[in-house]
Amino acid sequence: MRRAAFLGALVAVLAVCAVVLVVVLTEPPWFERLRYPLRYAEYVRVHAHENGLDPALLAAVIYQESKFDAGAESRSGAIGLMQLTPATAHGIAVRTGGARFRTADLLNPEINIRYGAWYLANLFHKYGNERLVLAAYNAGQGNVDRWRAEGKSISFPETRAYVARVEHLKHVYHDAWHL
Repeated sequence: MRRAAFLGALVAVLAVCAVVLVVVLTEPPWFERLRYPLRYAEYVRVHAHENGLDPALLAAVIYQESKFDAGAESRSGAIGLMQLTPATAHGIAVRTGGARFRTADLLNPEINIRYGAWYLANLFHKYGNERLVLAAYNAGQGNVDRWRAEGKSISFPETRAYVARVEHLKHVYHDAWHL
């Protein structure tokens, strides 16, 4: 009796493990949607379209920066979904006609995504290359400009990892969310 119960439990555990393994290895879209949420989808789509961006790229940056946590704040002072610094956001507000910018505006998902999308589009106008755009978003334009002037590729290991991760996430958001 005990042996039969043990074997039954073992078979059940092995079956569950097999199902989990298949799901993890095949990465079906429903599973990826659970792993990689898409909150504020309307804002992502609208602001990506308005700025000529791939919405999957915009979603990937948001996921990497904040995991879609609108209240995220970094030790360096970056705020919100797209982890914009108040100085960067103020500059975007001035350039886009926002005369009444307040730092608290960065906690508003729509404003944060609008500013972040504008900033990414601005980086695309400057660099014309997705890898350099992502490197500038992560490490700053000054670093990317210096690397280019010196004929170097992305010099910071953490920035190379960031670029690779966002590019992977872009494909995940394309496939799972049909962006």
